Amino acid sequence: MITSPSNSRVKEIRKLRERKEQKRTGLFYMEGLRIIGEAFDKGAELETLIVCPELLKTEFGLELWKQAQQQRLDILEVSRPVFESLAVKENPQGLAAVAKARYYALDDLDISHGIIVALTEIADPGNLGTIIRTADATDCGGVILIGDCTGPYDIGSIRGSMGAIFSTKIVRTSLPEFLEWKRRTGLQLVGTSDKAATDYADIAYADPVILLMGSERAGMSAEEFEACDEIAAIPMMRSSDSLNLAVATGVMLYQIFNCHRRK
Repeated sequence: MITSPSNSRVKEIRKLRERKEQKRTGLFYMEGLRIIGEAFDKGAELETLIVCPELLKTEFGLELWKQAQQQRLDILEVSRPVFESLAVKENPQGLAAVAKARYYALDDLDISHGIIVALTEIADPGNLGTIIRTADATDCGGVILIGDCTGPYDIGSIRGSMGAIFSTKIVRTSLPEFLEWKRRTGLQLVGTSDKAATDYADIAYADPVILLMGSERAGMSAEEFEACDEIAAIPMMRSSDSLNLAVATGVMLYQIFNCHRRK
């Protein structure tokens, strides 16, 4: 059992909470029973399970530990002070893991039907995780991250996704590559803007369709605006003039999802 928070292996794992270290290694850190249970269920590429026997009390947690042993995963047993030095959450549950990040190419996405979500320079990990969760709930074929986006394997994104990160195809790309793929596939591209003239309920959403959402700070760029086949306006009835990005994306996803269900 590792008992020192300054142990070299522990230091390496702690660094994985940093985006630059995730990029360098292709690995990420996660914690919590539900998240790790989803990772096992969805076939995530787990590398190391970190276990604190003193904190791991539930039957579900003990079963996950047993499952890792059966799969011959690398298991790191640590003391309570060491685990708490790694943990992001208060009152940690005694189970964490290191896993490989998984990304896909644009051509890996299923564009035979449904919705693809594209996000431009999304900055907030919580927003990204919530959008991934909603995309999973509406059976989206994937989530495309355009430009300099926050990491989908940031601890906040993973937590916000409630495990949906492991069942969602995530693509990282540039705007030119995305627009070329859109042109090549011929898919309808729908964006949103407070300057749009068409109510989101009045648009004929193709099946399949790409939903493009701009960044929290700046919205869509002029080039993205020009590339869209339709621009939707979400109505604002009182003093608010905008919605949180994750909320606006959820509104649009369910509008499109319901339109497709009626066909």
